[in-house]
Amino acid sequence: MSSLHLPIVADSFELYLAEINRFSLLDRHREYELACRWRREGDMEAAHRLVCANLRFVVKIAFQYRAYGIRLLDLIQEGNIGLMMAVKKFDPDRGIRLISYAVWWIRAYIQNFVIRSWSLVKIGTTQTQKKLFFKLGQARSVLQRETGEADSAELARQLAVSDREVEEMALRMAGRDASLELELTDGNGFTLLDSLADSRENQEDLLVKAEEERNLSDHVRTAMDHLNVRERKIISDRILRDEPRTLQELADDYGISRERVRQLEKNALKKLKGSLAETGRTC
Repeated sequence: MSSLHLPIVADSFELYLAEINRFSLLDRHREYELACRWRREGDMEAAHRLVCANLRFVVKIAFQYRAYGIRLLDLIQEGNIGLMMAVKKFDPDRGIRLISYAVWWIRAYIQNFVIRSWSLVKIGTTQTQKKLFFKLGQARSVLQRETGEADSAELARQLAVSDREVEEMALRMAGRDASLELELTDGNGFTLLDSLADSRENQEDLLVKAEEERNLSDHVRTAMDHLNVRERKIISDRILRDEPRTLQELADDYGISRERVRQLEKNALKKLKGSLAETGRTC
């Protein structure tokens, strides 16, 4: 699907809406037919029609993220990339509609873009932090409306995180970097952004990178099957978790020494490297 390209070049958001509303929605039967043609025959025209028929849903989802101060058309563009990735991976034989599957890809691409754009300092490094980033403002508004104040302790309780995590995220969100779109001199229309080169990857590069990451994940999963239950558990807890567990914690779980856990981890990694080497991958 590398030749599928849907750039938003219209200066007017209304013009873009008019363009995508020209594409008819697909009923379940037609959607299944097109998805089968794309999945089984690589029919690019079928893939293009699947994407175009669902572009209006990307706009609807992108609207939910306007409060983060990012241009709506940029959010839509990222959502479109997520939609294309969903079409690429969609299995029509699973019995669900494309948009039900695609909504998760669309949201993921938009949310990652929001986090990347929010600050030069990385906002969220774990799934918990990413969830907190998108839920904190909403929870604060609800609490403010219901009680008249947004107490950090109550926010932490409702979001199932610590007071410290709430306070740290609030500070990060309040200290957003200055916008590159602010005019350097009032009235001249020239911004700092005008002096920067656009180094963003294009859609094709992003899709290729995502596909490579998926392939690597598949190879790692296959390699993990060569490990025994305890080795898989140790590798998962020590390497694959957002917050790795310590040698001592695993030693306590299994009733063995820290050194023994370290040896098991080393042996498991050696097995993984051997399995991945057979596929031309490295660990």
